[in-house]
Amino acid sequence: MSNHQELAMQAKAWPFEEARRVLARVGGKTPKKGYVLFQTGYGPSGLPHIGTFGEVARTTMVRKAFEQISDIPTRLFCFSDDLDGFRKVPDNLPQKEMLAQNIGLPLTAVPDPFGEYESLGHHNNARLRQFLDNFGFEYEFKSATDVYRSGQLDEALLKVLSCYDGIMDVMLPTLGQERRATYSPFMPICPKTGKVLQVAIEEVRQDSGTVVYRDDAGELVEVPVTGGHCKLQWKPDWAMRQYALDVDYEMSGKDLIDSVALGKKIHRVLGIKGPETFTYELFLDEKGQKISKSKGNGLSMEEWLTYAPPESLALFMYNKPKTAKKLYFDVIPRMVDDYVTFRDNAGGQEQEKLFENPAWHIHSGDIPTEPASLSFGILLNLASVCNASESDRLWAFIKRYAPDASPEATPFLDQLVGFAVRYYQDFVKPTLEYRAADDKERAALEELLSVLKKLPADISAEDIQTEVYTVGKNHGFENLRDWFKCLYEVLLGQSQGPRMGTFFALYGLEESISLIERALAGEDLSS
Repeated sequence: MSNHQELAMQAKAWPFEEARRVLARVGGKTPKKGYVLFQTGYGPSGLPHIGTFGEVARTTMVRKAFEQISDIPTRLFCFSDDLDGFRKVPDNLPQKEMLAQNIGLPLTAVPDPFGEYESLGHHNNARLRQFLDNFGFEYEFKSATDVYRSGQLDEALLKVLSCYDGIMDVMLPTLGQERRATYSPFMPICPKTGKVLQVAIEEVRQDSGTVVYRDDAGELVEVPVTGGHCKLQWKPDWAMRQYALDVDYEMSGKDLIDSVALGKKIHRVLGIKGPETFTYELFLDEKGQKISKSKGNGLSMEEWLTYAPPESLALFMYNKPKTAKKLYFDVIPRMVDDYVTFRDNAGGQEQEKLFENPAWHIHSGDIPTEPASLSFGILLNLASVCNASESDRLWAFIKRYAPDASPEATPFLDQLVGFAVRYYQDFVKPTLEYRAADDKERAALEELLSVLKKLPADISAEDIQTEVYTVGKNHGFENLRDWFKCLYEVLLGQSQGPRMGTFFALYGLEESISLIERALAGEDLSS
């Protein structure tokens, strides 16, 4: 084992902990199939969403950590369950009447309401692949329709058929009385209509590899369980797929804990151990309620990416995956600045520390070297005092503060500037609430004004910060937080803010002096 691998084996970051579990599962050796398999699943009845991103991002983090502790090849399958029957028409799709006429067909047999692809399933699969490609994920796409019909799952399906009674013993106690009466792991695909049927199985014929059901006309119909003539119910299907592909690692949300437990029981019936599993917590809205697509609460991935780079969303997914976290707009600025800090810190870190740095996991070890130069928070404050509606307004100040920076030379900073302007306009500006200084604060602001007027134009942000501290101490602010809170509320209209030394340096001494003078004169700073 190389020194690099030894350091990785000692890393405490959660993806490395998971990677070591996977390595132990395979006994430190390459499995017979020639690689370690990571898998994520996707239901293509709807479009990819923030949960899809989180699952693939987190699984990728574990996969990349595994590749640091072992030379065993790895693969990641993103599996689309597109042979499932179309159960209901989503609210966000056009041509609802046409779609309603195709209820019951496999998703890959339902016409695409957008007219772009062979089917609704193909359309949503294309969106999934585009989605994953845009984030740069390394994966292999798998379609249930393709793998069922190609025969790749035939051996596993026959195994399920041979274990039919045992699997029924696992599933039936979890169902209501009415559902138990007609339940079968196998859902025949009707030879006449092409629909996926949830019907009672009259007879299981293991010798011929078939099942028999009664159609709407009362006639007995015999179909093979192989070759895409039957689809498994999703819980047995999940376990069967893990068996068939020999999946080594798969994670899922807390809402699927019972399904994972059922899967493990089915694995025992099938005679396998099953993959290592990981359960992540679900997201909450700002009120602490579980996010629900039907309720429309919480924050969508598209909304997040309107105001922040994808790396900040990846950091949100990386942080404490087993802890329920609130997912709403107010968390975005902190995630961006935390990401910027981790990214900037990586430049001077030894490998041992890098393995613990979230930026290493976000970028799979290939961390960009362009420094951010400015925090998202301070860009928001600059946008606030400038009442910025476009990036150029901020860049006029940034170029003076950091002459080497420009949209062309520092593209990441340019991205942050654009995000900051949008976030300010939509979320900060409507909430700004300036207040007047009290007598004690006014005296301190007058001294600060006098101090700033005497400072040289080329003074550093750190030295300005020291002067701000000194003024606060001179005026009896025992807790300097109260002094800075005064500056934030009087000058910026917010209860929280940046390092004022950096802000004054960025905004400019003359502009900062004018800002304080206007505040002391009682002018409206919101305009």
